[in-house]
Amino acid sequence: MERIPFVSVIIPTYNRAHLLLLTLESFLAQDYPRDRYEIIVADNNSSDATRDVAQRYPDSSPVPVRYLFEPRQGVHYARNGAAVQARGEILYFTDDDMVAEPGLLRELVKVFELAPDIGSATGKVIGRFDEPPPRWVRRHLINYLLSLTPEATPEEVVISETDMVYSCHQAVRRDAFFRCGGFNPENTAGVWIGDGETGLGIKLAQSGYRFAYTPHSVIHHLIPASRTTLRYLVQRIGNQGYCDSYTAYRTHRNRGRLVRGMLWRNSAGALKTALVTAGRLILGKESWQFIPARIAYLHKRNLYDLRLLSDPAFRGMVEIDDWLSQR
Repeated sequence: MERIPFVSVIIPTYNRAHLLLLTLESFLAQDYPRDRYEIIVADNNSSDATRDVAQRYPDSSPVPVRYLFEPRQGVHYARNGAAVQARGEILYFTDDDMVAEPGLLRELVKVFELAPDIGSATGKVIGRFDEPPPRWVRRHLINYLLSLTPEATPEEVVISETDMVYSCHQAVRRDAFFRCGGFNPENTAGVWIGDGETGLGIKLAQSGYRFAYTPHSVIHHLIPASRTTLRYLVQRIGNQGYCDSYTAYRTHRNRGRLVRGMLWRNSAGALKTALVTAGRLILGKESWQFIPARIAYLHKRNLYDLRLLSDPAFRGMVEIDDWLSQR
C-alpha cells in the first residue's frame, strides 16, 4: 500500500482576517486525504478578528485547524514557531492572501518522490488582481516582484540546483528545514531585515539539497491595487537592497569588504546601474518606474551597510544561522 506523507500547512497572518478566511477555506477543500494533513494559523500579533476566524473550526473538523499566537513581530518568527509545533514530515508554507486550487497538496507532494535530495518544492502562482493593473505592471512585474510565476516558465516539472521558490507557495522536507535552521528574518515589524526564503534556499543549497517546480500545483495570489503602483515598486526594490546587503555580508562577514563595497557602489557601481537601467529601458525590458526604484535600492543598501558597520548588536543578529533556536 502506498504511503501518503503527512503535511503541515502553515499560514502566517497579520491583520488580514477577511482574506485569511478565503485562504483557509481553499486549504480545507484540498483533495488530499483528510487525515494526512493539518493547518496551522500562525497569528503574528494581529489586532483584528484573526483569532475568531481561525478558531471557528471545531476540534471535530475533518482537517485539524490549529491556532498559534506569535507575539514577536516578524514573519520568520511566525513561520519558524509554527514549524516547531507542526507534525508534518513535509512543511508547506503559504500566506494569508492566497487561494489554493484543490489539487495543490497532492501535486506538490508528488515532486518529493522524484528524488531524495529535493529539499524544497513549489508550483505555479497566478495573480488575481483587485483591479486591472497598468500595462507596465503586466509587462514587468509578473515575476518575483509580485511573487508570481512568469509566463515563460516551463509547463513541466523542473528540478534544479538553483532556488526558484517563493515562500507563499513553498513545501520543505521537515528534516531539511530543521537541519538548515529555518527561515532567516524578512519583514520584521514593518521593516525588511533579512533575506527570508532566499536565505533558507541558500542554506538548503549549501547542505546539498535541490529545488523543484511543478506547474500542476497551483495557487492564486490576491493582489490589491496598492501593489500595482510606483510607490509599491520603489518600496519593493528598495527592500531588496536591504535583503541583498544582508545576504552579501553573510557570505564574507568582513567589515573591510563592507567599506569597499560602499565605495564601489557609490562610484563605478552607480554608473553601472545607470547604464544597465538605461539599456533595459531602451530595449523595453523595463519602464521608467524602475529609475526611482533603482535609486531607492542603492540608497537602502548604503543604509544597511552603514548600520552593519556601526552597530555590533545588529551585526551579530545578521550572523545568526539557526533561527529555530531563537526562542
